[in-house]
Amino acid sequence: MPLERIVDIVIGVAILFPAIVLHEVAHGYVAYLLGDSTAKDRGRLSLNPIRHVDPFGTFLLPLLLLAGSGGQVAFGYAKPVPINTWAFKNHRMGMFLTGIAGPSTNLVLAFMSGMAFRVTYLLGEGVIASVVAYVLLRFCLLNLVLMFFNLIPLPPLDGSRVLPLFLSDRAMNTYHKVEQYGFVILVAAVWLLPSVIGFDPIGWYFDWTVWPLFQLFAGVG
Repeated sequence: MPLERIVDIVIGVAILFPAIVLHEVAHGYVAYLLGDSTAKDRGRLSLNPIRHVDPFGTFLLPLLLLAGSGGQVAFGYAKPVPINTWAFKNHRMGMFLTGIAGPSTNLVLAFMSGMAFRVTYLLGEGVIASVVAYVLLRFCLLNLVLMFFNLIPLPPLDGSRVLPLFLSDRAMNTYHKVEQYGFVILVAAVWLLPSVIGFDPIGWYFDWTVWPLFQLFAGVG
């Protein structure tokens, strides 16, 4: 494997950790503010990556994706933070606020890294500045991908906790019947449809969400 590809994979894995750890901590911290101490009691408000590691989602899946894409695609997840939504005074609002906390954190990280990339690209000189700019650019893109992927309203993604706030009781009953197939629908959208019929719904979704914000934050297309 070429050295450049190995370096790309290492960078991809390295930037994945802060993105997913801060994402999960945000879920737990907002839940704590709303009266649910489950995550705090289990030590999941820590920034120590070891407390959030999922063997498959944090290591194997990103490595497989990075190796298969030449270091260009990285996605993974940490061990989900335990949340008792029934501890909230307003169940649906509590679900919404804890659910949106993770993607909101990724949005802030994407904005900050995008702005930092602009400054580094304009003012930095030399090899070190170029490497820093590249890492910041990758980190911005990664956080936007994590944000919008997690906002898909299918379990086990965060969107399944965000959507109920906007549904009536009748619509919720219908949603509950569909959400049990959430993981199957997700797998079909990510892998089956693109490979079988050549239609990539996730790629189409990212074209209208990830890439416009990426260009806005980082100033590149």
